[in-house]
Amino acid sequence: MADRLVVLYRDHLPPNRARIESLAETVYATEEELPLFLPGADALLAWWPLTSAVAGAWPDDPAKAPRWVHVAAAGVEPFLFPALTDNPEVVLTNARGVYDRPIAEYVLGLILSLAKDFPGTWEHQRRREWRPSDSERIGHRTVLVWGTGSIGRAVARLLRAVGMRVSGAGRTPRATDPDFGVVHGPAGLREALGEADYVVLAAPLTPATRGMVDAPVLAAMKRGARLVNVGRGPLVDEQALVDALAQGRLAGAALDVFTHEPLPTESPLWEMPGVIISPHTAGEVTDWRADLGELFLDNLLRRREGRPLRNVVDKALGYVVDG
Repeated sequence: MADRLVVLYRDHLPPNRARIESLAETVYATEEELPLFLPGADALLAWWPLTSAVAGAWPDDPAKAPRWVHVAAAGVEPFLFPALTDNPEVVLTNARGVYDRPIAEYVLGLILSLAKDFPGTWEHQRRREWRPSDSERIGHRTVLVWGTGSIGRAVARLLRAVGMRVSGAGRTPRATDPDFGVVHGPAGLREALGEADYVVLAAPLTPATRGMVDAPVLAAMKRGARLVNVGRGPLVDEQALVDALAQGRLAGAALDVFTHEPLPTESPLWEMPGVIISPHTAGEVTDWRADLGELFLDNLLRRREGRPLRNVVDKALGYVVDG
């Protein structure tokens, strides 16, 4: 018997839905409709992942809860509520891998934009001003990639390929890593922050990482360094970041994610010099929805055939663990 699958969506449906429907008894639900369809379903595809609706619609009776939840995103923090995480029968998977290369390319683009002052060049062009100026090299600059999952690894590989000196920061220190070289643990983090020209945040949002870049961390960064955040907005204390930028301790920041999205119009970040803002689009490329759909379809086939699922999230940690 085919699985009873609920697809939670908002503006878009999966592009390969005909193939999904051939493998599962499928119903499509908005956030408002989810409480009607989720009880008794075998599986949930959270095609719209930036939602709190799943926690509210989750059945009180564990026997009526889905046994598999797939999130069409790398981050799964809205799905880490007790009724799901405490139920050992529920498997949670995510879209790990889909965004790795696009986000790595985006990070490289942001670093180049900051080093070459592309925003300044474009502003001078807009004003029809001819202002020659020197720019910075990125070769041999030091980068600390905070977050050693698959996105962080893709970032590290690409930045090393263009001649940057890369290290990582994670829970477990190690002296030899194929992508980062050295991974700094908590004990070595302050020294690493003080040496980095760029700090790239690629960590998941968990209780342990929320607010990890606070005023003391920003104060520990090298004077004139730049912060790039392609992880999650709440990793950063935004007021502390505004203060560090305003006081000139940091030379700039490139931010794709924010504590509140869309970023409120009154945020001072919009107009701060040296700051690049993008609307949570680092991983979105022309065919990203097709890639998301194919990953889910592969997992749906694996489930039907009794094979292990890809990207099983450790629900205690909040992310997929390497190995």
